Amino acid sequence: MELQALIYFLFFTFTTLFLLFSLSLFIRHNYPCNCNICTSFITRTWTTEFVNLSDWYTHLLRKSRTGTIHIHVLNNIITANPDNVEYMLKTNFDNYPKGKPFSAILGDLLGRGIFNVDGSCWNFQRKLASLELGSVSIRSHVLNILEVEIQSVLIPFFTSVADNEEPVILDLQDVFRRFSFDSICKFSFGLDPGSLNLSELELAFDLSSKLCAERGMATSLVWKIKRFFNMGSERTLKSSINIVKRKADEVIKNRRGSGSGSSQDLLSRFMGSISDDDMLRDIVISFLLAGRDTVASALTGFFLLLSQNPKVLNKIREESDRVIGSTRETVPSFEELKQLHYLHAALHESMRLYPPVQFDSKFTKQDDVLPDGTFVKRGSRVTYHPYAMGRMERIWGSDSLEFKPERWIRDGEFKQESAYKYPVYQGGIRVCLGKELSLVEMKSVALCLVRRFDVRVVNPNGQLRFALGLTATVSGGLHAVVRQRECVKDV
Repeated sequence: MELQALIYFLFFTFTTLFLLFSLSLFIRHNYPCNCNICTSFITRTWTTEFVNLSDWYTHLLRKSRTGTIHIHVLNNIITANPDNVEYMLKTNFDNYPKGKPFSAILGDLLGRGIFNVDGSCWNFQRKLASLELGSVSIRSHVLNILEVEIQSVLIPFFTSVADNEEPVILDLQDVFRRFSFDSICKFSFGLDPGSLNLSELELAFDLSSKLCAERGMATSLVWKIKRFFNMGSERTLKSSINIVKRKADEVIKNRRGSGSGSSQDLLSRFMGSISDDDMLRDIVISFLLAGRDTVASALTGFFLLLSQNPKVLNKIREESDRVIGSTRETVPSFEELKQLHYLHAALHESMRLYPPVQFDSKFTKQDDVLPDGTFVKRGSRVTYHPYAMGRMERIWGSDSLEFKPERWIRDGEFKQESAYKYPVYQGGIRVCLGKELSLVEMKSVALCLVRRFDVRVVNPNGQLRFALGLTATVSGGLHAVVRQRECVKDV
């Protein structure tokens, strides 16, 4: 026992000393910059004025002549300049890959999934996903899933809450996350979450996402040392990722063995082209993560803005009554959804102000100069910031902070803005393949809820605090009261 105690003592002593030594090297290498931005970042004095880091960055980017800033201690260039975004995502795409530093942060969770790779591996998955997600049959499959989930789960749940004599305060964000998770599980695995023990998987997903995001905010040396010694948050992350992968492996193994399941789901479709089960698992986990959190985040921001802007809500209802009638309760068809230009505009406008992914980073392969004149050293992190871009007066005009769906309407129809001015779905070669399917889901959910219920956020003008995560998540949730609409009761 004494020998074992001595070994443990020496191990932890060595670990502590090594960690302190590594941190001292990092600080010595990165701290020489004493500019106001870096000093404020390190000392966290920015928190005296701003609740969220994204709001501080927005403030700095507004003040910058070029719309670009440099956080030297993070070796991170952050830009809200559309010309720079187009240059990164299109003009000089090959010089701005995800990069090994980014892949390392998400590698344990996403492995070789499409959102975490570059080069030939990305090209292969991109072509495969493009072929599958662009098909008419997959669109029809998504609408069928949504109709079942909305009619049999979402509407009955909201009805039960709305019918309570005493007002029930609901966390909209939590509801949308659960709904999106159920839908994406059906779409990805072809399995009803009610038939599996997926609560454990959902919790593991949340924890994995949060801890991976924390990696991105820490120095790579620190989290890699913790991972090597299986300590603290890295130990917790490893455990949660193991749950996610084990559940996915079970589904794949059962599908391989039985050949059962819907031929329309992503897993079945990809099985025909991919024999490597580990890669198959990584791809499906990537789609689970992207399809669940982004849609839930977008819907959360949308209903917050509707509570703040009742005139917009009324216009959405008037348009839906005109296009599909005032009494129909089924989910609209794809063709009907295409005719809802104002709803489409309102969703785009809400994601301008509250993008599901607030920023995205690349790592340069070679020295470069951005269009605004910013020099980029090889290996630097370059981040474009959709959250800040949506709040830039120089991009959207003097009313940039207002929620105005009309800015997307021309001659009565929705008109798309440049993807580099509005990079919510990225742009260029990496433009999001799931864009149209996500909009179909958001429009279907939003329409079915606003036509039946009055959903009022409890404190619509309160300042949001975002939790650390891979997508925008409101800390503490978004609380609302739900009531049946009077006109619906009368019908």
